[in-house]
Amino acid sequence: MSIHRLPFAPRTEDDALPDLARKGRGSVSNRPSHRFGNADRYALDDGWSDHEREDWAKARRATVLGVDTARRIITRNTSPDIGFDRSINPYKGCEHGCIYCFARPSHAYLDLSPGIDFETRIFRKPDAPDLLRKELSAHNYRPGPMMLGINTDAYQPTERTELLTRRILEVLAEFRHPVHIVTKSALIQRDLDILAPMAAQGLFSASLSVTTLDRDLARVMEPRAATPQRRIDTIRALSQAGIPVGVLAAPMIPGLTDHELEAILKAAAEAGARRAGMTLIRLPHEIKTLFEEWLHQHVPGSADKVLNRIRQTRGGELYDATFGKRMTGTGQHADLMRRRFDLAVRRFGLDVPRTRLDYSQFRGGDPQMSLL
Repeated sequence: MSIHRLPFAPRTEDDALPDLARKGRGSVSNRPSHRFGNADRYALDDGWSDHEREDWAKARRATVLGVDTARRIITRNTSPDIGFDRSINPYKGCEHGCIYCFARPSHAYLDLSPGIDFETRIFRKPDAPDLLRKELSAHNYRPGPMMLGINTDAYQPTERTELLTRRILEVLAEFRHPVHIVTKSALIQRDLDILAPMAAQGLFSASLSVTTLDRDLARVMEPRAATPQRRIDTIRALSQAGIPVGVLAAPMIPGLTDHELEAILKAAAEAGARRAGMTLIRLPHEIKTLFEEWLHQHVPGSADKVLNRIRQTRGGELYDATFGKRMTGTGQHADLMRRRFDLAVRRFGLDVPRTRLDYSQFRGGDPQMSLL
């Protein structure tokens, strides 16, 4: 079996093999390639037997690490929908493979597919800690709400060996710069020796994203993320370490996971979460096609129902990028979900006032020269 990049459709229906789910990966295919190109990738039949095709589908596709060179590591934004204006992303692409990930389209800028490429072609920023030190040392830098790993998870599997997130945290702790982390990974517990002291100084808080409590669904929807129970256990570990921790029921997928909303919040609260958030699934650009492929592959009996429910929250479309609507949706179904969320937050005590991180401790310039 060979993989070819073709600027045209297969000559006949027999030329292209059907897309198959790959073991340990969320996307079913690499199509569409991306919105800036007109080429798709197809698997072509070169005479393999049906048994060999099955072996190919079951085979793990290796992750390839590349280097992303950057002049700056702090990314700024002015979005009115989010409560921070800067973030740090040590990696481009994410091995977790969550089929709904809103960051997938960013791989199109690299001339790669938001599908399998996004999960297997990971670009690390090896000089991120040095760049961060340089930016925080600038005489005109002023601290503000900082998120670590907001586009792709800072604790994705490759962090185990790359240690970029840990090194970034060491710089932030040295400068006493507050930071918040959102993750799906239990790997965050590795860095409790840094995070717990930062939290005690009012410099750190965290959120765990929990989409479903169904282990089987999570296995195909978020194949390389921590299992749902591991995430709940991580909330407990962070809470016991004195870290203000919340839960994000995100994204909620109408017709697939939204019935679990209360159960997710209850489990997180019992584990020590103080606050909760919720967002609706977002399907910008190529994600629409990838998500539809995934539905028909893994939950074919519910695919049409899920897509129709999403349209009911998006004015008849699969996505509405309008600020103020893109995170929450509109219509009766979206309104009902929001009411359920508000009631559950109060019922489970997840309405603790938001932890205010302390920006007054920031050591500007060269922290080694600052007075203690």
